[in-house]
This record gives sequence, structure tokens and C-alpha cells, in this order.
Amino acid sequence: MKTTMKRVIVDYKKLTQEILDMLVEKYPNGYKGKDIIVFRNAQNEIIEAVEVKTEDTVYLVKVSQRLANTMENYDEDDEDWDDSESENDDMEIGVESDNDDF
Repeated sequence: MKTTMKRVIVDYKKLTQEILDMLVEKYPNGYKGKDIIVFRNAQNEIIEAVEVKTEDTVYLVKVSQRLANTMENYDEDDEDWDDSESENDDMEIGVESDNDDF
């Protein structure tokens, strides 16, 4: 039986501290071209994103210059990160199996 995982597409504006922490942990020196996943969303738009996973969710964080700058200037002790504007309402969510391609 295949395990299903939620896939969540996250825009920089909806980035939470938890997701930022995972990104910086996975890509401590920043992401490279080989780390970027390219796919089409439900509106058939081409999306470029980097991937981080939790036990039950795959987060696809849209690549942008703001994301790169935030990761580059990241400090784990920084208390100034404000994720109060992040609401999951605007995230695209789909359920896919572990083995499906994006």
C-alpha cells in the first residue's frame, strides 16, 4: 500500500518560521539549479520550487529572489521573523503518493 503525502505549494508571502527553518537546514549554503523542481500547478502555470518534507507533507516553496535573500540572511536566533501573515488558506494543497513526480 502506498503512503500518501500532502503536497503544499508555498509562496514566499506565506512562508512560516517552521518551513524557513527546514529550508535553511536542508540547503545551508543556499539552493542550486539542481535543487529546483519545475512543474505545472492546477492553473497550468509553470512553477519553480524547492522541496522540504515532513513526516506527512511535502512543501514546495516557490523560488524567488526574496526567498534566496531571506535564507542567506537567516539567523536561527533571530526573533524578528514574522509569520503572522501566513495563512494556509491561500496554499495549494493536493494529495499525492510518495512515488509520484511533481
